[in-house]
Amino acid sequence: MASPGSWRRDGNLPAELTSFVGRDRLLAGLGQRLRDHRLVTVTGIGGVGKSRTALRAAHQVAGHFPDGVWYADLSRLQDPFMVAHAVNAALGIADQSARPEADTLAEWLGDRELLLVIDSCEHVLTAGAELIERVLRAAPGVRVLATSRQSLGVQGEQSVPIPPLSVPGDDRSESPYVNEAVRLFAERAAAVVPGFAVDEDNILAVSELCRRLDGIPLALELAAVRLRALSVEQILALLTDRFSLLAGASRTALPRHQTLRAAIGWSHELCEPAERLLWARLSIFSGDFELEAACQVCSGDTLPEEIIMDLISGLVEKSILLSSVERSGSRYRLLDTLRHYGLEWLDKLGETEALRRRHRDYYLALAERGELAWSGPRQVYWFGRMRQEHDNIRAALDFCLRDPQEARTGLTLLSSLWFMWVACGFAREGRLYLERALRASPDPSRERCKALWVLSYVRSAQGDTVGALEAAEQCAGDAVRVGDSIAVILATKMQGTAAWLQGDLHKATALLGVAIEFHRSGRELNPGLLPAIVELAVVLTQQDELDEAEALLRDCRQLCAERGELWLRSYAVWATSAIERMTGRTADAVFSAQEALRIKRHFHDVLGAVVAMETLSQLALDQGDAARAARILGAAQVNWQLFGLPLFGSPFFGTEHEQCVKECKRLLGEEAYQEAYRQGTRMDFEEAVSYAMGEIDAAG
Repeated sequence: MASPGSWRRDGNLPAELTSFVGRDRLLAGLGQRLRDHRLVTVTGIGGVGKSRTALRAAHQVAGHFPDGVWYADLSRLQDPFMVAHAVNAALGIADQSARPEADTLAEWLGDRELLLVIDSCEHVLTAGAELIERVLRAAPGVRVLATSRQSLGVQGEQSVPIPPLSVPGDDRSESPYVNEAVRLFAERAAAVVPGFAVDEDNILAVSELCRRLDGIPLALELAAVRLRALSVEQILALLTDRFSLLAGASRTALPRHQTLRAAIGWSHELCEPAERLLWARLSIFSGDFELEAACQVCSGDTLPEEIIMDLISGLVEKSILLSSVERSGSRYRLLDTLRHYGLEWLDKLGETEALRRRHRDYYLALAERGELAWSGPRQVYWFGRMRQEHDNIRAALDFCLRDPQEARTGLTLLSSLWFMWVACGFAREGRLYLERALRASPDPSRERCKALWVLSYVRSAQGDTVGALEAAEQCAGDAVRVGDSIAVILATKMQGTAAWLQGDLHKATALLGVAIEFHRSGRELNPGLLPAIVELAVVLTQQDELDEAEALLRDCRQLCAERGELWLRSYAVWATSAIERMTGRTADAVFSAQEALRIKRHFHDVLGAVVAMETLSQLALDQGDAARAARILGAAQVNWQLFGLPLFGSPFFGTEHEQCVKECKRLLGEEAYQEAYRQGTRMDFEEAVSYAMGEIDAAG
């Protein structure tokens, strides 16, 4: 399986839904539209099956797109500014640079032939439309299939409205047993009550139920769940009474979007009072969540924590909540339409603000736990956990950034997540949030100081050394004003990092040395001590002080082993490989560089991986295999572009790279070099890592 940041040629399209009733003609027409037009938007009311129809159509036409079919879900976004970021992330584009994300996306898609499915655009309509226009202009081989409750308004757009399923009576020549709505209800009913079948005893009631629900798939599915306790006739009688109250006796008096609301409302009323309250409170989550989060955020008042699990089980049984089993345990989520209904009830209860604050507090506590545990033996767990909680982290940050009174807490949350921004593959997103939060909190404070050195760290990871130095210097000045000695030292460390990347080795040596001496007596490993040791060792290596550099790295690796720290250990091992290469220990250097790559497979660390690949290309050249070196160079270059940086913006990396290229060309000749290099560029990220580690042969 490809790593989270790799370009997978088969795309990331979710598995095809096992259940899909009817709409064969509509799908055939949609497939033809996708072959004839560059932008097709599937429109329709909530619950009508837009996403399901788009996914089925995408699976059917996947063979027409050499670079695959890719899926981006915007339903969980609250901030339109995050649209481009969400699409980049869905495509596996790990660009962490400071470039505009729309530029990155347009450049990466430029020469590809693929279908991009963008789901749920209606709540970020303008931002989504602008991004799609940009993509279509820049990438002639890309086609877009969007879903939205309304058209995007983009030139050349082909809108395909998705109607509800046909109901008995729409086609007088059709047997009700083969009607689309009846078939869907029967399928869902059989899943709820094994052995259920539509027969002559219930066909009239089922047909009328389908007509009452206007053939809306979500409404039919919710009704089918009631068969656990009621007969079809009882369900129909209750629905008829409810609809009569809403719209009189005439079915046509009730618009279809109101039909869905009525069906959801009826399901809501049939829940126990405690289930209804939990439904409303769970709507505060963005995406999926775990039981612990539900207990801590939603309990209280009339909802004691000890009954939350039973209530969740009840909502799962009623198909209000969807559940999935992950490695970390069970997780739950509300369908988007049901979540919005729950949010409306939460507003009516007057609990929205309090629940958003409790939600934020839970994820703040989680971030602080992750920060404290990051340098320990569960580092891989925390990497996966924070990526899993990404949607809810965003929601918590959005809450803080919308309210000036929450701005300082927002800084605390953002800066506690430094390991997520730098080590988990979200540097660009972290920078966007940090800069917004710092603008909202201009007065010096300890929270602001921490956010500033985190911003400096993030900017360095992007290769923006000027911006990193600016943030570090501002942090140092503010820290002196508020008396924050820890922030002063961390700002010193970040200034040392920027100096190293800018090639000012003497300044870097002094500043990093100060940071190391300050932190040696403390227990804090990241982001002060360990990164400073590795960076100082690299600086010393560049100054040919190899014995001192290797001793530093030996101590660093030992400390990492004792604490169970892996992420920084991979960098220490890579830095060691450079020294081993310079001292003629080629076999040891290869082993170390490959060990660094092996560790990095646990993390979304494209930057660290391509740095190690650069070293392995140089080592292949040292071993006399210039063709292998050229292939690794090609693979590394593609992923430097994926990361969005020209060799990390550092003259050190650039010089080593150019020397390797020049020697490969001398040994192979221009034509043979270009062919080997081309083979490398055709590898995706996982293939490139496997090739550099000697696990597979070169791609053709």
